[in-house]
Amino acid sequence: MSNHLPNVEGMSLDNPHVDKAINAGTTAPNCQPRHTLAALDNESSSSDLDDSSTSTTNGGSSTGSSNSRKAQRAEKKARKKEKKAQAARRKQQQENDPKKMGYIQMAKMGYQELVNAIIRPPRAEYKEESLGPPAFLFCGKRFTRTDFCLKTKRGLNLQCSHWEPVERASDRIPVVIYMHGNSSARVEVLPQLSYLLSLGIAVFSFDFAGSGKSDGEYVSLGFYEREDLMCVIAHLRATNVVSTIALWGRSMGAATALMHGYRDPSIACMILDSSFSDLSRLCEEMVEKGREQGITVPGFVVSLALRMIRSSVKKQAGVDIKHISPITHADKCFIPALFVAGEHDDFINKKHSQDIHAKYAGDKNMIVVEGDHNSPRPKFMFDSVSIFLQTCLQIPNSWALNTHPGMNLMAPPWTYPGIVRPSASAERTASRESQGAPKELGMTAERQREIQASLFKMLGQQDDEGGD
Repeated sequence: MSNHLPNVEGMSLDNPHVDKAINAGTTAPNCQPRHTLAALDNESSSSDLDDSSTSTTNGGSSTGSSNSRKAQRAEKKARKKEKKAQAARRKQQQENDPKKMGYIQMAKMGYQELVNAIIRPPRAEYKEESLGPPAFLFCGKRFTRTDFCLKTKRGLNLQCSHWEPVERASDRIPVVIYMHGNSSARVEVLPQLSYLLSLGIAVFSFDFAGSGKSDGEYVSLGFYEREDLMCVIAHLRATNVVSTIALWGRSMGAATALMHGYRDPSIACMILDSSFSDLSRLCEEMVEKGREQGITVPGFVVSLALRMIRSSVKKQAGVDIKHISPITHADKCFIPALFVAGEHDDFINKKHSQDIHAKYAGDKNMIVVEGDHNSPRPKFMFDSVSIFLQTCLQIPNSWALNTHPGMNLMAPPWTYPGIVRPSASAERTASRESQGAPKELGMTAERQREIQASLFKMLGQQDDEGGD
């Protein structure tokens, strides 16, 4: 026996190899010190090479114990993993709980919604039939609508519509380009169409890139939309049917006109309904509005959130909101302009239009109408616009159609094909159509409430009135 024992003389008991050397000749697990168990596990696979009796007697016992230890270690590892998962779930629940959430975390939840409100609002949906028939009678005169696409320098297709009188006093006649607001489309022109065509002129409307049926993923509240407008103007000037050009924009469309007008003095005149003066200012006013409604939030959180919004808009849409500022161009624009603002507009306060008007360099006038940002405009505003256009575009009075005082000219023109006094049924139809699809477009009250709810979330609060 002594011949088979290793030489351990001179080895200290503190030597970590001594136990391994002494016990090297046994396979009994309960005889192994703890620090040799790992070595035993590594050697268990070689036990199959021993003779059959040794393998049957000792190897089976070793393998069974090894499997038991492996199962225990696997169970311990699984329990540890589950504890980590439970801790992660508790942390996630705390992060999603508004009552336990910090200001910064809440701001992160709301900011992307506000980013989308700027560059990816709900895309207006409409049927092409809403644009009316391609040919129709209005007050006894024939008109046509031509639909087509224009490709911008960015390679995006704009869906366009051009309404023209068939019989005209001149080969070239004035045209009004109508530009819709945010979350809207070219169909927004319908309440203006009868008034404009009744002057004997043409009307052009289109979906901005990123809006309606046009190409594009994002909008930019005027920054890139002015390039869309420039594409439309270049097309019209290349035709032989247009003389002078006027611009009529509402909200984002008005901001677009201002941001383009200073670089194109050949535009005859502009109607600017409810433009914001500066996008950064508008965002700050939205924050202040939240404070007025009882929101208390540290100033650094507001600054952080606004920086995040600016960064995300620039990254996703390629535009810096600091550069979306129509008022900065006002003192360089000399095109005659008629400003319009809603008395009760609590989304873009009338002060924006008043401040642009005060700084505007060209001939200017301003009217304040009843209603909010998205409400239908009153008849006296359309009368003022008609006089303004006749003066600036030098439209002869003889071009005007024979409209009846009882007509509701906010209704589509094909509602009144003849020149006789409209019947009661026709008036009821006109009334319904004048309150149709365009009313549901743009910055509606519902859309404004959604933006407000996102703002509250960004500022670390919940909108308790969101469900009302």
